[in-house]
Amino acid sequence: MSKLVTIYGGSGFVGRYIARRMAKAGWRVRVAVRRPNEALFVKPYGVVGQVEPILCNIRDDNSVRAAMVGADAVVNCVGILAESGKNSFDAVQVEGATRVARLAADEGIARMVQISAIGADEDSDSEYAQTKAGGEAGVLEHMPGAVILRPSIVFGPEDEFFNRFAGMTRFSPVLPLVNADAKFQPVYVDDVAHAAELALTGKAEAGVYELGGPDTESFRELMQRMLGVIGRRRLILNMPNWMARLTAFGFDMMQAMTFGLISNGVLTRDQVKNLQYDNVVAQDAQGFDSLGIRPVSMVSILPDYLWRFRPSGQYDAIKDSAQNLRRG
Repeated sequence: MSKLVTIYGGSGFVGRYIARRMAKAGWRVRVAVRRPNEALFVKPYGVVGQVEPILCNIRDDNSVRAAMVGADAVVNCVGILAESGKNSFDAVQVEGATRVARLAADEGIARMVQISAIGADEDSDSEYAQTKAGGEAGVLEHMPGAVILRPSIVFGPEDEFFNRFAGMTRFSPVLPLVNADAKFQPVYVDDVAHAAELALTGKAEAGVYELGGPDTESFRELMQRMLGVIGRRRLILNMPNWMARLTAFGFDMMQAMTFGLISNGVLTRDQVKNLQYDNVVAQDAQGFDSLGIRPVSMVSILPDYLWRFRPSGQYDAIKDSAQNLRRG
């Protein structure tokens, strides 16, 4: 019988790519999510019955344990960028990750992969970064042989980075940025999934891997690249820190005053803190080179999914070509 992997958060952006790769590798895949009915799209990643979404709440021991019964390996992809209700940074990124590792050790599961993030640091003033580091510590306490992957900004067709800012260009003449000079090293989502696959199949040694793509650019340069791909001109505005903090405070208060009925999906105070630091691979860190993976550049991927934000969408290139014919 083929091996089984349980992927917590397996219907999310990174998780779905790991699920697809593991299914292609011949593994049975159990996708543990809060809303299985919204994760049915993962089933065609394999043959009938190979990939199955199941109900799981990462804040509950019994739920997490039930999802990993009989598994040969587990992956934790669950993480949040902003707190909402009971899903606090501590509950999800520290306690949740530690719970998966503790129960996996109890069940005798041999391999675990934890998806963390570059910038995870227990001494950071950002709670997101603190709790990412806390989650790593909890995982290594119970599963010292785990592989921890720390990607930079992850891009791909379902990302919430380039898609989000490209969407803003449809109705706003300005792109406001927090710390436009911050450096990023965007990494393609399937390259992260490839690293996870190597770890799950025993082809990567235990340890922490920082994953960044071949291009290192500032926040401003990334937006300029995105605007070039979608063929739009917009003013890129670097928000002063005081303005960013004030704006984030307003959105945070709106969420608090509505008791979470209106979620702050725009900008939080913690995100402002996190954006004050570069998000690139450390010089002494092991990364894709150690895994034998050659990461994909943005130039070969972004046009494949950002074309829909062009003024004429898929017909933009045809219109440009027709204009050239008229000029001729």
